[in-house]
Amino acid sequence: MSASTGPRLGHLVLTVRDIAASHRFYTEVLGFEQCGQLKLPFDADVDMRFYRGAPDAHHDLALVQSTDPDANPDVVPFDMFGPRAGVNHVAIEYPTRDAFLDRLRHLDELEVPIVVRGNHGMTHSAYIQDPDGNGIEVHYTVPSEFWEGDVDAALSHFEMLPSSGPDMLIDSTEYVRFG
Repeated sequence: MSASTGPRLGHLVLTVRDIAASHRFYTEVLGFEQCGQLKLPFDADVDMRFYRGAPDAHHDLALVQSTDPDANPDVVPFDMFGPRAGVNHVAIEYPTRDAFLDRLRHLDELEVPIVVRGNHGMTHSAYIQDPDGNGIEVHYTVPSEFWEGDVDAALSHFEMLPSSGPDMLIDSTEYVRFG
């Protein structure tokens, strides 16, 4: 199967405790736009909203208000290698290095805590969490010629960077070459 015919993730749907707080996070913090809201042909108390990152996408993300927010366990802080089962994190890719750095500046201005900041072999990333404790990786992909020679090595590479202060915004373009 060639890379162009294989499956890709099409969108993510999250059930959330507080759809207003999650809406603010995904629009104001991460930059998604709400592009739709579920309208059922029958009477139902459902709040489901659809979001996209680019105008040519029907949607990348959907949020659904939990029918019983109090039945959900407490928010557990994001821990990449912790004991919690389920979705570990969701990666939100920005199209360019400049867009990524703009988003990091925006996160800093909003005082969104960066859990981990670092460079993988194929992405430069910052990990944060949403209002429900879901891990979110904000990243951009470095040019493929640096990682396509050995994807496995690039996936295993990680260079830890400062997660706060002005050094958090430093991003080197001296990319590691794999393979």
